[in-house]
Amino acid sequence: MKLSTKGRYAVRLMLDLTLNQGDKPVLLREVARRQEISFRYLEQLVLNLKTAGLVKSIRGAKGGFILGRPAESITLLEIFKASEGSLSIVECLEDASFCGRSKTCASRDLWLEMKKAMEEILNRWTLVKLAEQQRGKKASSQSLLYNI
Repeated sequence: MKLSTKGRYAVRLMLDLTLNQGDKPVLLREVARRQEISFRYLEQLVLNLKTAGLVKSIRGAKGGFILGRPAESITLLEIFKASEGSLSIVECLEDASFCGRSKTCASRDLWLEMKKAMEEILNRWTLVKLAEQQRGKKASSQSLLYNI
């Protein structure tokens, strides 16, 4: 089981906005360059994030994108749901009628528990927590460079 690039890149986009927003909006082209993601792909991803209220676009010469809410209130679960949709790993979790065995299937209980565990973890992680993690990794990698 793998997460698609939609979810992974949406998290990278949101993290980049968190780390680089400052006083002014962030240009999507700059995010694309820093994150090494296609600008066109980011344009598609940002639409779902905007619809979910996770980002806002600012028009004009000094325009770009900003977070739709404070970073401490945006969870990774929200980002994944906005970009990926459901986190169900099998169809029968969203629609029990998809499979005639849903009511008697022990495996479905396992898949449901896995989905709930993923959602709980993603709901505990905010953009602020992820940004702190990123800053820590950057600092430790820079100190390694200077210790050589």
